[in-house]
Amino acid sequence: MAQKNKKQGAPEVVETLSKNEAFVLKYKNAIIAAVVVVILAIVGGIYWKEHKASVQAKASTEMAKAQEAFAQAMQTNTQDAFQLALNGDSLGHTGFLALANASGKAGNLANLYAGLCYAHLGQMEDAAKYLEKFDQKGDQMVSPAVLGALGNVYASLDHLDKAVSTLKKAAEKADNNALSPQFLIQAGEILESQGQKSEALKLYQQVKDKYFQSAQYQLIDEYIERVSE
Repeated sequence: MAQKNKKQGAPEVVETLSKNEAFVLKYKNAIIAAVVVVILAIVGGIYWKEHKASVQAKASTEMAKAQEAFAQAMQTNTQDAFQLALNGDSLGHTGFLALANASGKAGNLANLYAGLCYAHLGQMEDAAKYLEKFDQKGDQMVSPAVLGALGNVYASLDHLDKAVSTLKKAAEKADNNALSPQFLIQAGEILESQGQKSEALKLYQQVKDKYFQSAQYQLIDEYIERVSE
């Protein structure tokens, strides 16, 4: 994923920026798609069923509606759609911001979705605020995916040291071929942007040594060669 994002950057723009500025520009406009897909797949599959099964609980019912609004927003990718998921409407749909005040799973999950909505809207300070509120205990895929999303938000805010530590924590917590290599490479790229090639090398080498069944494994030698020069 990190390699894909890199190819999307305009060379003539990046060349005029410092390494730090180039990295921040790279992550400024959205949460990485793979993280959102993981969160949607697992949260949607597990929690949504629980909420729909508990139709007697108002917060659970409203959460199901808000999740549906978020799914629509992901399809249309428009600001109005994400605003609707966040704030609700006058037709009786409660948004994630109101649901975040609820107790239990509904309130916790609303913090996560609110953070993702704000990230898609480019409001990264608010995205960080709500993602930080999410209780990360639990599922081995969702929790590290949220941490990875938060790390990307920190990077977009130029909080690079915080981004590195968060991404490394996400990789450690996930400890799987699907997420860990992605987060380790992202953390390594940030370290490279700060001139810390030896530290970046440690993370790239970790991908090579431990996650040899990952999609990123085929590309990791390029990263290692780059920081070994």
